[in-house]
Amino acid sequence: MSGGKRMRKGAAARPATARRAAKKLPSKPAEPAMDLAVGRRIRDLRRTKQMSLEVVAARTDLSIGFISQIERGLSSPSLRVLATLADVLGVGIAALFGATPKDDGAGGVVTREVQRAELKLWRTGISKQLLSPAGSESRLNLFLVHLDPGGNTGDEFYTHDGEEAGLVLQGEMTLTVDTETWTLKQGDSFRFASRRPHRFSNPATDARAVVLWVNCVTAAG
Repeated sequence: MSGGKRMRKGAAARPATARRAAKKLPSKPAEPAMDLAVGRRIRDLRRTKQMSLEVVAARTDLSIGFISQIERGLSSPSLRVLATLADVLGVGIAALFGATPKDDGAGGVVTREVQRAELKLWRTGISKQLLSPAGSESRLNLFLVHLDPGGNTGDEFYTHDGEEAGLVLQGEMTLTVDTETWTLKQGDSFRFASRRPHRFSNPATDARAVVLWVNCVTAAG
């Protein structure tokens, strides 16, 4: 009988262990799937432009291996890296949101809330919703940028083609352009040439910031 009891205890213990293991290994989050989708768009754009990995690496100062990892969805790029890649590929960052959705009768003029494409930079706490129709041909694009508490573009400055402007709708944002830094709160706005070195962040530790952001690409695509 004692052997039977030991067998029952062992049999009961295994499912419990499996349940504990299952708790430690949750299902994969959606973010890596987004990394893969963005990587494919970058790869497709690069091939459309007939540019090799070597050429893109040389023009961005990024390694061939890193760019390859991004294209395969194995690395989650920062906004700075995405802006740099888009610049070299001759498109605005909106082109990385994917193709224009099927025409619903809006004629490429109206974007419904449910149609908004999103680029979620989950490692840096930044997400961008594209408010204008998606596509690589557009030079003027409108975004709704969400910054999680502490969300930021990193310590490094970055530059890209065009001009940008924005309005803080909620929370606050720290913006640095060249050597000057400003703290912008709800209702404050900004505008600067994107070739000026810049970076931004949400300095709050407990509140999200929301910014209405405009990017205008001026170079030929």
